[in-house]
Amino acid sequence: MIGVLDSGIGGVTVLREILKQGINAKFIYYSDSKNNPYGDKSEDEVYSIVKGIVDYLLDKGCIAIVIACNTASAICVKRLRSEYPDTLFIAIEPAYKMVHDYNPKGKTLVMATEGTIKSEKFLTLFNKYDNHKTILLPCKGLAELIEEGNEDEINQYLESNLSRYKDIDNVVLGCTHYPLIKDNIRRVLGNVKLFDGSLGVSKELARQLNLRGITFDNKSYSVVFIDSSGDASKEKRFRELLISSE
Repeated sequence: MIGVLDSGIGGVTVLREILKQGINAKFIYYSDSKNNPYGDKSEDEVYSIVKGIVDYLLDKGCIAIVIACNTASAICVKRLRSEYPDTLFIAIEPAYKMVHDYNPKGKTLVMATEGTIKSEKFLTLFNKYDNHKTILLPCKGLAELIEEGNEDEINQYLESNLSRYKDIDNVVLGCTHYPLIKDNIRRVLGNVKLFDGSLGVSKELARQLNLRGITFDNKSYSVVFIDSSGDASKEKRFRELLISSE
């Protein structure tokens, strides 16, 4: 069994890519919307929350855990790997290196939570590949709007916060919620190139499972959905997003 955790349903964008790798495992998807957002919490708060979810997933029999939240990944993964050395952790990170590989001279906008942008993990990545044409934009409140699914409020937010960046070439979607609004972002910024870490995470999970000789006997995958807030509407939207395409 494989666990996937996120601060809400945004990590469905990661799970969709994982399923494209043909990993026919039993999955538990843990949506922690009760504690959403993680980006405005202290590192100690985030770690305590995420550790509790990890303990829950391990208790349910998960042999690998995918951290599909950029903030949780940036803050927690190093410590989790130290405290749980026998558990395989696969962690997402903002796809800033992908921009460097694709268009190193282009002007780039990194959209992420404040927690991700301020994290040591992201800043190390940023300082390594920064071409001095990059804008870091903390998108406070955007993940919550996407979680709620209010299109009008999402579009108003994007118009208010992105319209000044119409000369951008690349946009890094540094939160797993943001790929769910790619079309909305393009309506404001035009035909920009969008990058997110979902594909890289899915490939790394498949690679690590192969390296460890871990296989699954299931003929198809199955997904158990858990939301910490107990809001039944979350699962309905999650299931719809899981089977949808871009």
